[in-house]
Amino acid sequence: MTEQEIRLEIIEVGRRLYCAGLAVAKSGNLSRRIDNENILITGTGTFLGQLKESDIVKVNLGDNKFEGELKPSSEIALHSLVYKNFPARAVVHCHPPLINGYFAVAKSLKAMSFETKFYLGDIPVIPQETPTVTDPAGVIAALKTNNLVVLKNHGTVAIADKFEDALSITEALEEAVKSAAIGRLFDKGILDDLDLALKNDLKRNNASYVMFSREHIQAIVDLVNKDEFIAQKGKELDLTLKLAIKLDNSDDVFKFIFEKGKIVGLDTDSDAPFVISAPAIVWKEVFLGRLDSFVAVTQGKMKLSGQLGQLSRWYVPFNRLFALFKEVKIK
Repeated sequence: MTEQEIRLEIIEVGRRLYCAGLAVAKSGNLSRRIDNENILITGTGTFLGQLKESDIVKVNLGDNKFEGELKPSSEIALHSLVYKNFPARAVVHCHPPLINGYFAVAKSLKAMSFETKFYLGDIPVIPQETPTVTDPAGVIAALKTNNLVVLKNHGTVAIADKFEDALSITEALEEAVKSAAIGRLFDKGILDDLDLALKNDLKRNNASYVMFSREHIQAIVDLVNKDEFIAQKGKELDLTLKLAIKLDNSDDVFKFIFEKGKIVGLDTDSDAPFVISAPAIVWKEVFLGRLDSFVAVTQGKMKLSGQLGQLSRWYVPFNRLFALFKEVKIK
């Protein structure tokens, strides 16, 4: 994609945000990576809904020098840090009204649909004390667990390989917040059986293990095979398949052999219809319980060999499985 094509894409994204009510007046900013050294970002004081090519500024990531007289957005520090820490090619920062209103009074999102759980997971909420993000380190840390972050009393930041994906999760969160608000109008005490099941008391193993060691994975297997919820749902949904997990840039791989919810075998090969792989930094977030595996796959932090749609038929027991991952301590 040429630099001019990227400028036109940013103009279109800004118009879409405005039409969706996610960016009004001079709020929000957009950026797109040109190459490893340069980005394009909306200029300070520009209207996202009425952008012109001259409203978009080219910035060098190495020294933050920019071309032209128009200054880049005041959030340039945040955008630059995103590109220096992630392979993302697009950043969307906007101020969605329903999201801002919801998280001004709530600490977390009550998911009302499987789509929200599947594509958004647990949304990190980062406190903000200033109109501009003056301390982006917390945002960067949160983006390691989710491609979408809420800045309390400020807005959202979404990163992705392309604008379409960043827009998609932003719009999905605005819709999820709307559903949560409507649900509470009908029943303030509404409960989700899936959440209740996942919140059952779990006894954490006192031992700690080297991540992805045989002992670590075996401890997970033992815990899974003792879990009544997985056993029940495994029988109901005929959870019978082979699923491998792999540590990138290593020979570490383990294949779980499921039969009706029980893990009846554990091999050290990736000969399976479903293989989930990721670098160590991502697996660590998963095993610490800070990153949902399904969300990590849909957001591209983890790679899945196999059809996600087929795997999602067992969403309920696998959601429990991934929740149990964090119950085994890693060193």
